[in-house]
Amino acid sequence: MEYRILGKTGLKVSRIGFGGIPIQRVDQEATKKLMQRLVDEGINYIDTAKGYTVSESYIGYALEGIRDRFILATKSMSRTKEAMAKDILSSLEAMKTDYIDLYQVHNPNMEQLDTVISNGGALEALLEAKEKGIIGHIGLTAHSIEVFKRALEYDWVETIMFPYNLVEQQGTELIKKCTEKNIGFIDMKPLAGGAIEDATLALRYICHNPNVTVVIPGMADEKEIDENVKACLDGSPLTEDELKKIENIRKQLGSQFCRRCNYCAPCTVGIAIPNVFLFAGYLERYNLENWARERYASLEVKASKCIECGICETRCPYELPIREMLKKCASEFGE
Repeated sequence: MEYRILGKTGLKVSRIGFGGIPIQRVDQEATKKLMQRLVDEGINYIDTAKGYTVSESYIGYALEGIRDRFILATKSMSRTKEAMAKDILSSLEAMKTDYIDLYQVHNPNMEQLDTVISNGGALEALLEAKEKGIIGHIGLTAHSIEVFKRALEYDWVETIMFPYNLVEQQGTELIKKCTEKNIGFIDMKPLAGGAIEDATLALRYICHNPNVTVVIPGMADEKEIDENVKACLDGSPLTEDELKKIENIRKQLGSQFCRRCNYCAPCTVGIAIPNVFLFAGYLERYNLENWARERYASLEVKASKCIECGICETRCPYELPIREMLKKCASEFGE
């Protein structure tokens, strides 16, 4: 296994990490087998989140006796000090550990980030937990370029997680800045939420970027682990055939694929358009129907409320037919 230093955290992490979303569709014993397989392959980085239902507890069960072999990372969408403090303790309990290596502010928008860093905000709880020694480092995850840019300016941000893959290239220049600022870059959505079927090609492409510290594909069976490790450790140059495949994938997905840049916002009626498409991706590709529907149900304004004004489409740099895409999502989710 190849290892990298995760920015200013100083943590030595495997080039490929374990994304903890898909284990929601297996059970504790299956997760335990997966964790042992990670040990065998030298994978030492595990990513999960408060929002991934049973993921933290499954991982906690599976790591009994081998916790010291891993760097544990989780995240919370809490924005206030009180809520974040509760989530940190909850994560420790769920994962049966007294220490979490990396705790991240999970996907805030610009307004929420203001709350996080304000008096009584979530950052205070994270800093206090770090001082107590129950978390080691603090990071931030984002889907928004604006939030990514802003996060780069904060000294407390030790890692940034952001989507980067064959078709989502909007963060490329900011990923370079992570290297310049010694901020560890964690690559999420390497398969674009499952839209990219050729996992080997997708991971080889990502791992050719020296600015990516660790890539975290979601994995739910041992075969996926084996295939993904092989792809990430294949340092041979991309072939002409692979480069042609990459271009074809971009052509296939490019015209109908939401990169979650958020330039479409604000919606006239308040639809969180990128979130609608994100949850639709989980519904269609991840085989996590119940989870996707629960997340969609939490949206204040559903896709069916679209008044078809079309303003969002004038802002979209990728010229997506957002109105038609929202209709499809409304049909799939039933509202």
